[in-house]
Amino acid sequence: MSFVRSALVSVAIVGMVMSGQVVAQTPAPDSAAPSVSSKVESKADDVAKWSTKQWIKAKAKWAKEKEKWAGCQKQSKDQGLTGRKSWSFLASCMTST
Repeated sequence: MSFVRSALVSVAIVGMVMSGQVVAQTPAPDSAAPSVSSKVESKADDVAKWSTKQWIKAKAKWAKEKEKWAGCQKQSKDQGLTGRKSWSFLASCMTST
């Protein structure tokens, strides 16, 4: 029984250490300014790299535009997008004119 407990504790510690390393790794900001024509494309790429906290903040801001937000969400759902692909689509949809 003691061996099993020790093994479980070891696995838990390794899991916590590994998850801490993943959280600690943040992408470095791109130092080169994108051209005007590629801003929309690069914006969608950047959104895929956002943290959940950044996404929640942007989502709260965009949700204030109820009709546009609902339309963008419907399009995303119709296309079967999920996760960060959905984030990128919604960001480009909400920032387009």
